[in-house]
Amino acid sequence: MSELITAELVDLDLSATTKDAAARSLAERMVAAHRVTDLDGFLADVAAREAQMPTGLDGGIGIPHCRSEHVNAPTLAFGRSGAGIDFGAADGPADLIFLIAAPAGADDDHLTILSGLARRLMDPEFTAALRAGTDPRAVAALVRGEEPPEEPEQERVEAGKQEQVQVQEQTETGTEAAGGTEAAENVPFRIVAVTSCPTGIAHTYMAAESLAAAGRAEGVEVTVETQGSAGFKKLDPAVVAAADAVIWAHDVEVREKSRFRGKPLVDVGVKAGINRPAELIAEARRKAERGEIATAPDSDKASGSGAGDDSGSDADHAHFGVRLRTYLMSGVSYMVPFVAAGGLLIALSFAIGGYEIASAKSVADHFVWGEADSWAALLNQIGSAAFGFLVPVLAGYIAYGMADRPALVPGFVGGAIALTVNAGFLGGLVAGLLAGAVVMAIQRVPVHATLRGIMPVLVIPLIASAVVGFLMFIVVGKPIASLQNALTDWLNGLSGSNAVILGVILGLMMCFDMGGPLNKVAYAFAVGGLADPTPGSLKVMAAVMAAGMVPPLAMALATTVRKRLFTKTERENGRAAWVLGASFITEGAIPFAAADPLRVIPSVMAGGAVTGALSMAFGATLRAPHGGVFVVPLIGEPFLYLLAIAAGTLVATALVVLLKGARRTAPEASGDAGADGSRVTVAA
Repeated sequence: MSELITAELVDLDLSATTKDAAARSLAERMVAAHRVTDLDGFLADVAAREAQMPTGLDGGIGIPHCRSEHVNAPTLAFGRSGAGIDFGAADGPADLIFLIAAPAGADDDHLTILSGLARRLMDPEFTAALRAGTDPRAVAALVRGEEPPEEPEQERVEAGKQEQVQVQEQTETGTEAAGGTEAAENVPFRIVAVTSCPTGIAHTYMAAESLAAAGRAEGVEVTVETQGSAGFKKLDPAVVAAADAVIWAHDVEVREKSRFRGKPLVDVGVKAGINRPAELIAEARRKAERGEIATAPDSDKASGSGAGDDSGSDADHAHFGVRLRTYLMSGVSYMVPFVAAGGLLIALSFAIGGYEIASAKSVADHFVWGEADSWAALLNQIGSAAFGFLVPVLAGYIAYGMADRPALVPGFVGGAIALTVNAGFLGGLVAGLLAGAVVMAIQRVPVHATLRGIMPVLVIPLIASAVVGFLMFIVVGKPIASLQNALTDWLNGLSGSNAVILGVILGLMMCFDMGGPLNKVAYAFAVGGLADPTPGSLKVMAAVMAAGMVPPLAMALATTVRKRLFTKTERENGRAAWVLGASFITEGAIPFAAADPLRVIPSVMAGGAVTGALSMAFGATLRAPHGGVFVVPLIGEPFLYLLAIAAGTLVATALVVLLKGARRTAPEASGDAGADGSRVTVAA
């Protein structure tokens, strides 16, 4: 990291009191160093990343970071706060703040910056030296690694590897000389672990380092596979085979899960790997001693909704409903980019050439460069081609989430058959579940060792595709097609009170947990309708997106009109919530809901219900699954659509202000100041 940080990018007396102010102060140094070209644009990217998951870590550390088009060189700025700044860590405010910036496409650079820093932050000698430093030049040099500790981390890692090799050699020698009795006593308990996080960079590597360090302290051999955003290097199969237990510390799907079949498994969120590694190792030991072998290691815990949660639960003990939702969300998450690309292209084609452009001749046979209709037809046909993949991708990745790579082929085949028999989106769901179940059943059949190598690439795809094809063509395809047609007719026939009631339900679901399970179910229902768009399904998509924009917009408005009801931190979050709400990032309201759930959640649910109902009543339509106000020109009845959002936002704002104002004590009583710097008490 020799060129990432200089003395000019170090502030040993950071005076900011909020994370937004800290980011701005450090970003200003980056601008002065000509590393960042647009201060406000870069800070918006930092805020968007922070909204996904707080970047505070136990031990007084904050690592706000992002990729941004406003960064022209990978850069690291460091600030040290005397008072501490809240970055969302469980153990309190952070005093060591690292702002990390990378160019938009610089995945490798970004990974190098964050993974290298993340590993070093787990070294108490390194953080102690940062807190004791008095010279910015010396601190910058320390961060660059020019003043390593007495025992550098790399040397400790290499020493650990050499020790493991020596132990293995001693074990082999002892086995040959004395039947393995004496060697067995010297073999340490072995654990293999996988760490991953939504961004795939910082928490991934910190969890890996934390587990490895705890293993050294406990005398346990821990080998970690980090599944980061730039790919991953698989553990040696021999290491996995020799392991006594497995730890998954992850917030996204573990890749190639079948490698760990038959091992005691501890399955938790990535922050558990950072915050309590010794407990995880102890739990893995207990499971191994009791002989608790994972019965379903091909399943994983829900990812995305709860990112960063350090609790987690063992996959083999997960409730069926939780696993089912995980499988479905896996398929939907892979399908959404196809919906986004295809939907926006089709919407643009309609904006240019009108709805009749859908019946235009193939542009492969007829295309005139100077005709707008030709370009509209081109966009429409490209978007339609993207839409053609929706159901197969949905089915394929539902199956993949259940049984890993061998299930992809039967899943895609089942999804394609669903289109052939006109079973649509529902057919894709069923095909994916059938493919995953069939593959999981085949994987449980014991086979001779000579066949194991060809099972995942030949035998399983062949047998599973034949079984799923038979079931989809002969058994379940036609009934599902009839159900799909009935659902389509029902959506198309919705009018008056029926449409309004559906809008209310969808609005309530979108705003109840703001990115959680109910929100995702409503969103998946809407996105699934885009796979075979009809007037009814387009209304559902519009209502879902409109309602999802209400919570952050309402909190942004509330913090603007009644500042004294909110803490300083909440007012800072309120500024970012304007952008998040306008962009259809419902999670922008989560900090407010977490701080005051009994007042915030009912308020935004009421606003979301109003917006959903009005959107359906106005007949607004939407072909794009995302975009917020930025896709308004592509929305049917755009002015009424915006009116529905405004009405719901006002309702939610009025309710949250009313409920918060009814309290006798204000947030500032706990030590926060009012907008004018004075201490404020709010009366009912």
